[in-house]
Amino acid sequence: LVLVVLRLKRQTARIRMAVDKHRAPRTTEKEFGGTLGAVCLPVLLPVTVLYLLSVCCSPSASLLQWPPPLPSPAQLWQPKALAIVLGWLGLQGVLYLLPVGKTAQGLVLRDGSRLQYPINGFHSLCISAVLLAVSVWAGLPLGYLSDILLPLAVCAGGLAFILSLLLYLKSLVAPPHALAPGGNTGNPLYDFFMGRELNPRIGTFDLKYFCELRPGLIGWVVINMGMLMKEVELRGSPSLSMLLVNGFQLLYVTDALWNEEAVLTTMDIAHDGFGFMLAFGDLAWVPFTYSLQAHFLLLHPHSLSTLTAAAITALNALGYFIFRQSNSQKNRFRRDPTDPRVSGLETIATATGKRLLVSGWWGFVRHPNYLGDLLMALAWSLPCGLSHPLPYFYVVYFCTLLVHREARDERQCQGKYGLAWGTYCQRVPYRILPYLY
Repeated sequence: LVLVVLRLKRQTARIRMAVDKHRAPRTTEKEFGGTLGAVCLPVLLPVTVLYLLSVCCSPSASLLQWPPPLPSPAQLWQPKALAIVLGWLGLQGVLYLLPVGKTAQGLVLRDGSRLQYPINGFHSLCISAVLLAVSVWAGLPLGYLSDILLPLAVCAGGLAFILSLLLYLKSLVAPPHALAPGGNTGNPLYDFFMGRELNPRIGTFDLKYFCELRPGLIGWVVINMGMLMKEVELRGSPSLSMLLVNGFQLLYVTDALWNEEAVLTTMDIAHDGFGFMLAFGDLAWVPFTYSLQAHFLLLHPHSLSTLTAAAITALNALGYFIFRQSNSQKNRFRRDPTDPRVSGLETIATATGKRLLVSGWWGFVRHPNYLGDLLMALAWSLPCGLSHPLPYFYVVYFCTLLVHREARDERQCQGKYGLAWGTYCQRVPYRILPYLY
């Protein structure tokens, strides 16, 4: 009897060890201000979106005007806006499910499995563009989007709140291995904000992956186009400034969707849970703050000389070249280190078996893709002129975002690669801006 009991205890211990191996560890380090940030940011972020849109609509477009331009309740709600947002989400959901394009595997999860992802975001963009072009040709007033931008933002933000709540409730019944390493503190407010479940799915429909690049990113381009069409209605033709902003940002979105598979290795997909932070960012923050330059130019037009437009275009081209080349180099090396285009690059061995690039773009600065991003962000704002700081909100915000993201990257890489990361930092001392930061 004693031997049987001992044998049962050993089996129970082995089972517990197997379960604990796949269980997400409790999150101990909190980000974004911890619980206080998790309480304040779900209020401050929507208020910021509405404030920026309201300031943009005011005659002076001053961020410091007092009292601030507060919209009336009637300006914040229209049933049509809700129908448009729901219809847009439904359309993108249908396009996500289309059996076109290839299927890619995500990174290995804690339980050893790998999820399948449809790589058809570029197809969704192209089909959306065709449907939009046909609708405009048939008489759809796309410029009407500029008239209901505030209600659209309110509806998108409200749906993000509802989605976040449902995601949190779903995570309460998710298996332990499905929880995200960064949103599993046991504090409901913090976990709601950061996202408790790593890859919430309904069947094979991955909610986080869908929201990451589809409705918000393509919606951003549609809002920009709506501003351009409204400018044509008001002034007879689009301005050079509006064309540059639309062209630059369309290139960026097209690039993201053409290289959609690369998002599977990003921090958003591989590490962060899907909670309010990503849901609101994807569905409301991106389409309604990233389109701020086009919105500004519609209400506060600015003329550009041909020479100035050429210089801004060159800056955007430089930023895009750095961004695309550095990302492509990293992705090629991750997929196949023996690829002739990257096999000659110098690397550092790590204890994990992976190697760190210390030459090429990744020997120039630690995050060359961020450098390209910042140059493009500046090029998107310069067509608005220098008389107002409002169009440069995106530049300031993006600098803050990338510096914070770079700090998160540093902590993760230090913990993952240990001494090898210290060696890499000595070899590549500058983080984003060469000789400055």
